[in-house]
Amino acid sequence: MVLHRSVTAVCLVGSLVGSLGLAALAAAGEQAQVRPGAVAPAGDYRIGPEDLLDVSVWNNTAISRTVPVRPDGKISLPLLNEVQAAGLTPAQLREVLMKRLADYMPSPELAVIVREVHSFKVSAIGEVKKAGSYELNSRATVLDALALAGGFSEFASRSRVVILRTEGTTLRRVPFNYNKVVSQEVHDEPLFLQPGDIVVVP
Repeated sequence: MVLHRSVTAVCLVGSLVGSLGLAALAAAGEQAQVRPGAVAPAGDYRIGPEDLLDVSVWNNTAISRTVPVRPDGKISLPLLNEVQAAGLTPAQLREVLMKRLADYMPSPELAVIVREVHSFKVSAIGEVKKAGSYELNSRATVLDALALAGGFSEFASRSRVVILRTEGTTLRRVPFNYNKVVSQEVHDEPLFLQPGDIVVVP
């Protein structure tokens, strides 16, 4: 099963915490926790469409707000209008916002927090009991996706599972032999899914 745990991706700007302003910003970031069940995958999480972000600009409530990432990957903020967010880590988006805000205020200080993750979705189709799209809240393997889909149907070809993965403009096929994995015939690292993966069971 996919474990549900709360993790908040918090990125703070500025030099070492020497000023009262930065200390207050850090405290604000700690208080804005992700709701239970809304968890970013391990590692440097990259923002995706439908994620919900907290953008906190120190001492500027007019710009600070919670914004959804639109299907086109952008967010909308006062002064800055549209900003590309999907594909960036919270730290990278923070840097982009800092540079854009520097045109309107001296030395802007801000935080970007991933409040809710909704972009990590995978699909399972073919000979599974519950084909469909599943929203994940943590890193997941092919076995996790198969469990969410209720397991194999009676006529599934378990040794010929394929993961369809989009890489840029290319559709990559990743073979997955369920029989070998569960029989411990292979000892490779678990095959972790990526957002948008499609598990196909013939």
